[in-house]
Amino acid sequence: MNAAAYTQEILDELKHTLSMVKEEAAENLVEAILHANKIFVAGGGRSGFMAKAFVMRMMHIGLDAYVVGETVTPNLESEDLFIAGSGSGETESLVSMTEKAKNIGASIAAITTNPASTIGRLADHTIEIHAQAKADSASGKSIQPMGSLFEQALLLFYDALILRVMEKSDAHSDIMYGRHANLE
Repeated sequence: MNAAAYTQEILDELKHTLSMVKEEAAENLVEAILHANKIFVAGGGRSGFMAKAFVMRMMHIGLDAYVVGETVTPNLESEDLFIAGSGSGETESLVSMTEKAKNIGASIAAITTNPASTIGRLADHTIEIHAQAKADSASGKSIQPMGSLFEQALLLFYDALILRVMEKSDAHSDIMYGRHANLE
């Protein structure tokens, strides 16, 4: 198979995977984002890169959003929302963060392939992405290695959330562009 054929297969996998996300759960997460005082997003490895992209867009909209672990990230409080993107829902560092956020009284959202995981069980909002987790690459759910399908779906889902938040908050690209870095 050539690169163009692989690209088409990946796009087909993404379309199928994302079509299975429950709309009501997604809409509940949008409402939680809109009503949170601050939003904190975490993920490990490539899921962490997707978290950073999501936080950047929330900042462009004007939301008070942070990547967990950055030096400029403030403290989490009970009026805040903590979003964990974890394919397995069992990543040790993310489980620890989720437990701490729960103890503080923050609202928890899990975006995972495994809603029955530790993070999924702690969450107030759970979005299931029907993709293989990194350790489940023999499942046949994807031609891609490890957690690639989950990570790609996570980014696209985050971008879909941004579009819905924009729609509900009357944000538009001109406002967002004004918040884009201009020191380059």
